Amino acid sequence: MWLGVDYYPEHWPEERWPADAKLMKEAGLTVVRLAEFAWSRLEPEEGKYDFAWLDRAIDVLAGHGIKVVLSTPTAAPPAWVIQRHPDILPEDYTRTPKSFGIRRHYCFNNEHYHEHSKGIAGAMAGHYCGNPAVIGWQTDNELGCHDTTRCYCKNCAAAFRRWLRARYGSLADLNEAWGTVFWSQEYNEWEQIPLPWKSVESQMAHNPSLLLDFYRFSSDSVVAFQKMQIDILRDLCPRHFITHNLMGLFDQVDYFDLAADLDFVSWDNYPNYSESSPHWTGMSHDVMRGLRACNFWVMEQQSGAVGWNTFGSTPRPGLIRLWTYQAIAHGADAVLYFRWRTSRFGTEQFWHGILDHHGRPGRRYDEVKQIGAELAKHSHEWIDCCPRNEIAFVLSYQQGWAFHVQPQHSAMSYWHELYRLYEPLREFGAGVDFISPEADFSRYKLIVAPLLFLMDPALARRLKTYVEKGGVLVGTFRSGVKDSNNVAADLPLPGLLADIFGISIIEYDSMKPGLSNSVVVDETHLRTTARIWADVIEPGTASVLARYTGDFYAGKGAVTVNTLGSGRAYYIGTALEPEFYAEFFKAILDQCAIATFDSLPEGVEASVRCNDGARIVFLVNPFREPAPVTIDGEYVSLLDEKTVGPRVTLPGYGVMVLKEIVK
Repeated sequence: MWLGVDYYPEHWPEERWPADAKLMKEAGLTVVRLAEFAWSRLEPEEGKYDFAWLDRAIDVLAGHGIKVVLSTPTAAPPAWVIQRHPDILPEDYTRTPKSFGIRRHYCFNNEHYHEHSKGIAGAMAGHYCGNPAVIGWQTDNELGCHDTTRCYCKNCAAAFRRWLRARYGSLADLNEAWGTVFWSQEYNEWEQIPLPWKSVESQMAHNPSLLLDFYRFSSDSVVAFQKMQIDILRDLCPRHFITHNLMGLFDQVDYFDLAADLDFVSWDNYPNYSESSPHWTGMSHDVMRGLRACNFWVMEQQSGAVGWNTFGSTPRPGLIRLWTYQAIAHGADAVLYFRWRTSRFGTEQFWHGILDHHGRPGRRYDEVKQIGAELAKHSHEWIDCCPRNEIAFVLSYQQGWAFHVQPQHSAMSYWHELYRLYEPLREFGAGVDFISPEADFSRYKLIVAPLLFLMDPALARRLKTYVEKGGVLVGTFRSGVKDSNNVAADLPLPGLLADIFGISIIEYDSMKPGLSNSVVVDETHLRTTARIWADVIEPGTASVLARYTGDFYAGKGAVTVNTLGSGRAYYIGTALEPEFYAEFFKAILDQCAIATFDSLPEGVEASVRCNDGARIVFLVNPFREPAPVTIDGEYVSLLDEKTVGPRVTLPGYGVMVLKEIVK
């Protein structure tokens, strides 16, 4: 297993490099990422490359047994590139160019930028293809970060029209698919089609079909830009792996498409800078693993307080170790910390690394050193293991884009609705995969498919076949509402999914913020609260499991189950409280014979990596207080080499890695 760090030798005097490499080696670090923002040093003038300084830095690191992942530095084009071709700068929806001065200041469809990007990528690949210290490449850096996926310049307008011509073939078909007869928007020349530029209303008032296709086009543009670089790297460096540092639950790019050209996914994990819900980071790890259905790397792992002009709290003792093992538990085969030493200049002066500005080892370094020693001794136990789960969530970036265009409710969010259903499963310690709508459903006992807002006949047929053959499906409100062109269905909801769930939605209610309804479960009489949305369900072949008790739809169905073939399809018509989902999923997990961990304390994660010969259980406590955990069977606690079970106590911010004793 790799443990490493992101390093910027160009930021520090060359005489410091050997001291850094020595400290890295002593901490057990075995790999560094280099050069993702170093274009101005690597190509100070057009066509004049200077790799000598990077060669020396790599030699210093290699002398201490440290391998290197190089980055194509295209996330930050230098000033001379922009001066030569100012049209490279992207434009916002008001058609105002964005300025040079931060990073990511380029349009993905600009041909001038393509040529400069191919030049630097090709020169680096040609120079380092035979260097034994270099093991792989990261393309660019956080593609789409800072809201840069969608550019509104004239180059993108022309490219968008070409993309539409390839998708629809004719203007007649586009007009029909988009319903452009509305507001007299019918087009008779391709050049008439706008981007969603600023208009007399908000940007989101543009035709929803145009907006969704623009989001698709913009994502495809990012994928094509990366593919351009990957083709160069694969041609010149066939022995090196290629990855990219994605951003977890970032949703402007279809990450299934972006990941398809990579050898494996990497991502940048900053737990203290995102959601505070205990399992939010775990869900991000699971999404990243699911993009290529294989283990992944963490290319940037938080190692200090983070922020630009203001910043968050310093990670408490034990949290860096906890985040590291949490990543490993979900399938990480490498963790690299961001960054080695906190920068003394530039925008990220207070985005802290392992070392502070002074460069002297301290508490955080000691914690990393402890992790390095533990992994060196024990990681062979799980390096060939991976999560093997029986539950999958259907994840669709296009569904998320459609909700961005028309959110339906001010409190409705695609990711948060996924999390609403993910959290209770993880509270039971049930492992979860995230899969694309095109994936093989048959290998899972339970599929959760929330918010299938857009629906096409092929996906509806595949879901129906899955249930008929014995699968268990859980769906939710706002499913089957539109076709793939973002046009409302002309069928009773849930549209093409009605036969699967055996219901009709006779009405729906978008509840204003602060308003709610009450729902009671028929069998257990559990009473819970419904908020945000209420589908009023009329059962056909389905049975009602829970009913509304208030408002004009009191007594009507809120949750149903339908038997179809040898499987079952559940429909949850509203957003309910955690106690409902706990009871609901516990019954399904038992019926499906899916293994869980009994009595996990709230927020404590239990995750399993396994292969044919080993089952490794990772326990992570994200809170300050100790947490008792009950586990079935007897285990060896690898990190302290003790035999434990069936009860263990996790310290505050504690981690346990348990290897099952097979008798």
